[in-house]
Amino acid sequence: MTSLSVEMLAADAAEPITSAGNAQLGIAVLAGIALIVLLITKLKMHAFLALTIGSLALGSFAGAAPGDTILSFTAGLGSTVSGVGVLIALGAILGKLLADSGGADQVVDTILAKASGRAMPWAMVLIASIIGLPLFFEVGIVLMIPVVLLVAKRGNYSLMRIGIPALAGLSVMHGLIPPHPGPLVAIDALDANLGVTLALGVLVAIPTVIIAGPVFSRYAARWVDIKPPENMIPQRPSEDLERRPSFGATLATILLPVVLMLLNALVEIVVDNPENGLQKVTMVIGSPLIALLAAVLVGMFTLGRAAGFTKDRIAGTVEMSLAPIAGILLIVGAGGGFKQTLIDAGVGQMILDFSENWSIPALLLGWLIAVAIRLATGSATVATISAAGLVAPLAADMSTSHAALLVLAVGAGSLFFSHVNDAGFWLVKEYFGMNVGQTIKTWSVMETIISVVAMAFILLLSLLL
Repeated sequence: MTSLSVEMLAADAAEPITSAGNAQLGIAVLAGIALIVLLITKLKMHAFLALTIGSLALGSFAGAAPGDTILSFTAGLGSTVSGVGVLIALGAILGKLLADSGGADQVVDTILAKASGRAMPWAMVLIASIIGLPLFFEVGIVLMIPVVLLVAKRGNYSLMRIGIPALAGLSVMHGLIPPHPGPLVAIDALDANLGVTLALGVLVAIPTVIIAGPVFSRYAARWVDIKPPENMIPQRPSEDLERRPSFGATLATILLPVVLMLLNALVEIVVDNPENGLQKVTMVIGSPLIALLAAVLVGMFTLGRAAGFTKDRIAGTVEMSLAPIAGILLIVGAGGGFKQTLIDAGVGQMILDFSENWSIPALLLGWLIAVAIRLATGSATVATISAAGLVAPLAADMSTSHAALLVLAVGAGSLFFSHVNDAGFWLVKEYFGMNVGQTIKTWSVMETIISVVAMAFILLLSLLL
């Protein structure tokens, strides 16, 4: 995209790309989202292509000139990738270093050595939450499944009593806590403060993961009492390594970006003076880019070199970490383009009018929209991206804390009731050796509990802040 095009977009940013009335615009939005759902669910089209086609169709349905729609889409794609893409890449590198070096296994083994009996479900949710911070959901599942199956088999536990807490920890991190793609995109779309969102996300995540994990697992184990499938216990990544990083070094590396970003948010709240020397320093080291970059550089030594990796192997690990996220980056970018098309088409004002006329709180509206798109597409990321784009104008006049809560509300809605159109549903079903009905009773219900409980705590926080 040329610099001239960017300047043109900036000059016309305040003007919608179409003057369609609310009725036509509403129909255009529904038709565009319906087309995306149809392409993803029925034609099995990749979400990147579906979002691209849906964005162009939405502009056409709304009566916009094709050139204006293309300009909006490409501008939104570019700004989203530039704002979020590097962070996703850094998170992927850190996660790959954690997995390949055996650092994740070291955290697992250390915590499990201290836990037994009734404490085991709590140990599993703690492990999954720690490991889930820097890892994508699918990678976290692949790492945790061997542990879940082995612990359940050796300790003679119900698979659900051990598995549900682990899945809850991974899912809550995926939906609510940056640097996961969904929360990052929502933060970018709503112009929320990342440090504040992270802090409030942790506050919401703790009670949510307890209720959906160890507490719900008691009932899930009664509803579905199954043994670990023998043929699904894979090899652990660190079994071929001569040595692994220490527990302390691994934990410090995982938590480093979180601590830096929270420190920045804390100083910003307490000092509240951009000219203050301390705040200037924390603004730099606590920015998402620097915080994650610092964790990656530290991880090359505390994880890679500690596991005996040569420079070439560390370089190879970094290179291998980037290939799998190409699809995620494209989906996120196309989602940003879809968001910008919605905004430039005037959907933002339509949503504002709808919210005012029907007296629906912004947080609840964001959650409901994300729930609807999640149920239709099965993708938490697509639901987050689309819902964030639709409710972005609602965040314009919000306080810093309430904008962060809107991000969390959208993320909570994106986790609602995973079912047969969600890849995660089938991943859990096959790994745990369950049938469809058993998977719905356990995994799908757990996801719904996470969504509803998180939303309840978000609304509670909105009354207090």
